[in-house]
Amino acid sequence: MTVQAYILIQTDVGKAADVAREVGAIEGVKLAEDVTGPYDVIVRAEARNVDELGKLVVSKVQNLEGITRTLTCPVVHI
Repeated sequence: MTVQAYILIQTDVGKAADVAREVGAIEGVKLAEDVTGPYDVIVRAEARNVDELGKLVVSKVQNLEGITRTLTCPVVHI
């Protein structure tokens, strides 16, 4: 079973579209859209386990230019 999460991203001013496009090309990212509100991009990601999800966020997503902050929200099935 895979682990899924939403990653909420804040970007530098004017960088939301670029960040959404770049993060959308990362393996494991299923959807990346620029939005309005307190976050600029919302991503739906999937990984084999929590460790792989953490690596995806820390080593791939957070390293993109223009990202100032992320918040990862794992999907739970209650």
